[in-house]
Amino acid sequence: MAAYRPGVLVGNWKEEACLEEQERLRDFIQKRERGELLIQKINRLQDNLLKKVQLSVSKDGFICFGDRVMLLSPGKEPSVQRDVEACGELTLAVNLEEVSIYSAVSLHAPCAVSAVTTVGPVGRNTFCILSVDGGSVGEPVKFGQKFGLGTTGGFSDPMLYLASDHKSFMRFAKKSYLQQVFLTDELSYLTCWQATFLDPQLRLEYEGFPVPANCKLIITHCHTNRSLAVPRNFWSRSYFGREYEVICHTYLDSHRAEEDKNYWVIVTGNPGDEGGSMLDRPEPKPGGTGKNEFREEMKNIKIPDYN
Repeated sequence: MAAYRPGVLVGNWKEEACLEEQERLRDFIQKRERGELLIQKINRLQDNLLKKVQLSVSKDGFICFGDRVMLLSPGKEPSVQRDVEACGELTLAVNLEEVSIYSAVSLHAPCAVSAVTTVGPVGRNTFCILSVDGGSVGEPVKFGQKFGLGTTGGFSDPMLYLASDHKSFMRFAKKSYLQQVFLTDELSYLTCWQATFLDPQLRLEYEGFPVPANCKLIITHCHTNRSLAVPRNFWSRSYFGREYEVICHTYLDSHRAEEDKNYWVIVTGNPGDEGGSMLDRPEPKPGGTGKNEFREEMKNIKIPDYN
């Protein structure tokens, strides 16, 4: 009878383990050379979504088709100290949770959006004003005129379009259960928006006039007639912190006017050498007109008729 030799079995096991380790190492090196490691995909995704973008500079103070802009939900005074972040300025952005890290070369539809605390222009929070009714690039967008909002998220292509649709049993916002807002790859009646003057009593007077840049206004979805909003009490935690839910819902106060949840500012680029956005533009010297005063004065300016 052959003697029991456990050392042979141990030796075979060690040799197999060594071979498996070498195979894993070769597989790791091959994936690294092809850029297929998870950390490499995440880094590429962040490089594109967080890549700095130069916004379009408004030469005449108006928003034009083809402009690259940010959509900013202006801040307000917090009622309590813990609401400081929720009451700050937020920008509309591609939702990172809906972006697949396994395909970090482009965005894929449908994709969600959210409001983020990043107010610097980067790939994920920069949008292009698109014409949907034959308007030419460089032509001012007018109050009541349809337009589209497209983004590539910082990638080269494809472009996705901001859209919304009526709430249904299968389609609604995850947190508030109201009308959801999302990105799609097809231009249609679901991707049409229009700018509405902030003061309800002056809307008829301003209908058809160019939309001023860097001023508060309402952005309304044409198909559902509901306004783009950030309720600020619905949020989720992402890699970069809190991201607030964006929906289509018109919040009205006791005077039948939209609440600040529906306020938006279409932000353009800073014409100065320092770049950035108009949010970064320094306040004028004493005796000049500040940004807030300028925005208030814009309400009283008689805008020329481009018709």
